[in-house]
Amino acid sequence: MVGAGQANAAPSDKVTGKPDKGDVRRMTLYAEKLPNNLLGYGLEPGKATIPGPLIEMVEGETLEIELVNNTDITVSLHVHGVDYEITSDGTRMSNSVVEPGGRRTYVWRTHAPGRRPGGTIEPGSAGYWHYHDHVVGTDHGTGGISRGLYGALIVRRKGDILPDKQFVVFFNDMTVNNAKAGEAPHFMAKIGERVEFIVVTHGNFFHTWHLHGHRWADNRTGLLDNPQDPSRIIDTKITGPAESFGFQVIAGERVGPGAWMYHCHVQSHSDMGMAGVFMVADENGNVPGHDMGGMSTGTGSDMSTMPH
Repeated sequence: MVGAGQANAAPSDKVTGKPDKGDVRRMTLYAEKLPNNLLGYGLEPGKATIPGPLIEMVEGETLEIELVNNTDITVSLHVHGVDYEITSDGTRMSNSVVEPGGRRTYVWRTHAPGRRPGGTIEPGSAGYWHYHDHVVGTDHGTGGISRGLYGALIVRRKGDILPDKQFVVFFNDMTVNNAKAGEAPHFMAKIGERVEFIVVTHGNFFHTWHLHGHRWADNRTGLLDNPQDPSRIIDTKITGPAESFGFQVIAGERVGPGAWMYHCHVQSHSDMGMAGVFMVADENGNVPGHDMGGMSTGTGSDMSTMPH
């Protein structure tokens, strides 16, 4: 599944194509200019967003992504966490970039856990990852990342529990999803819904992600496997440049509806605008103490097209 990780938490776009034989899927991404000297990836021309589309895979799948460069600068696509050949690295060093007006296909592969011939365990690809440009501004893509050329990637393990809604948060230098101070996205859910957060950090600073009123397990999924699962239960996590993690929570579980803050807990960072709100509505769609003003709890990604 592919959805849009828009900064305004609007309903996600989706790719309707299903995996074809050989567990190979294909999609097209467009790199485009946005207002205020920003850049973004999108699923259609003129539909680029920051963050770019949320891409999902299942271990064992291969994804072929054709990147179309609709800008007047060279761009690329570099991914974390999955398998790819050097021709899909997205760097100048490997000459795997896309010139203005050009297009290139990047191939991402995933695999399930296994055992190497020597007996050691090979980890699978499942996890919360991300992708970004690696050439704009510098050979490390500093300009592309700072201007918005990034998005989230989830690789599922077969049988993973799927959420009702998903929200993507990028701590990019001192911004949330490149939004101006005071304009960090507000996310909406109804009490009892299973919500998945995907958190990625870019830029030059370390941050401390904190979500009010909710806790999760510090492991691959954010969920406990059994009552004896030794995973640490947390509500705060330190995250540095290029790190990514995700977790699932039940909206309002044991705490009820309300406007629950999420923010960087480095105080000076939150004071500079790295804070938003996770709005949990009651069964009637109301958030205590807040006039919803037409806001809907129907935001987030619909999981019905997951390629399981």
